[in-house]
Amino acid sequence: MAKPADVSTKRLISLAPNNWVRWVTQIPDITVGEIINSEFQWISRESDVLIRVNSPQEGDFLLLNELQLRYNSKMPRRMRAYSGLAEEKYDLPTYPVLINILKTSDAEIPTSYVSNVGGLEVRQDYRVINLWEVDVNIVFQQPLPSLLPFVPILKGGENESAIREALQILRADEQLNQLETVLAFFATFVLESALIQEIMRWDMTVLRESPWYQEILREGETLGEARGEARGEARGRREELLSNIETSLEVKFGSDGLLLMPEIRQIVDLEHLKMIFRNVIGVNAVKELRQFL
Repeated sequence: MAKPADVSTKRLISLAPNNWVRWVTQIPDITVGEIINSEFQWISRESDVLIRVNSPQEGDFLLLNELQLRYNSKMPRRMRAYSGLAEEKYDLPTYPVLINILKTSDAEIPTSYVSNVGGLEVRQDYRVINLWEVDVNIVFQQPLPSLLPFVPILKGGENESAIREALQILRADEQLNQLETVLAFFATFVLESALIQEIMRWDMTVLRESPWYQEILREGETLGEARGEARGEARGRREELLSNIETSLEVKFGSDGLLLMPEIRQIVDLEHLKMIFRNVIGVNAVKELRQFL
């Protein structure tokens, strides 16, 4: 049985901080001073981490790491806000990095925020790293233990051998083995559930302990509520669950997932609908969900 996972961004980066900062900045002689508390007066998030770093060329500066499950259009403005708040609080220049985990579309992700009002321009550049574009071999060669849980979604990491190699490394290190549930979670995006159970050798219900699993459930709930409000619907609990399921299916499987909705809408029992909602993330293919209908 896997242990509960402490997989905050701060925890992941602290596994090998010097390797991490050199990778995200591509500055070979950069060193970590300290990982500092990044909570601001009106922003409190677990996905952003500030690190005080130093390089011979740049001197002391802040490296702002923002890890997003999925990119959304609000991120450029958010990166500007985080960078400005960090510079104001710590009186140091900031190097912001946006790391996107799951691919949502083929659209190009912007690397800056630009605003122009009355001829006055505001610009905030930031580096973008899309994990689906990162070669999986980098994780094993550098090494980058912080990225081991994300191996299944890295470029070239969607195969059984790469996932087994990552799992072997995690289980061999007391400091890393708590990340096993995260690796299993992201493996559900590329492998069949039965194969993941065979590889991991534990019940897939452990996935529900993963904060990433919970985040996707919250995302489905939030988007479902927003969609319902936009439609102006006065929904009961059943309608709310149906909307959440619909959004989660769309997030995970796109239009193919939505093909299940006519059948799901025939279900009246709330507990049955809750069970379907919980299992959307734990399966790898739409056909696997049919066993719960």
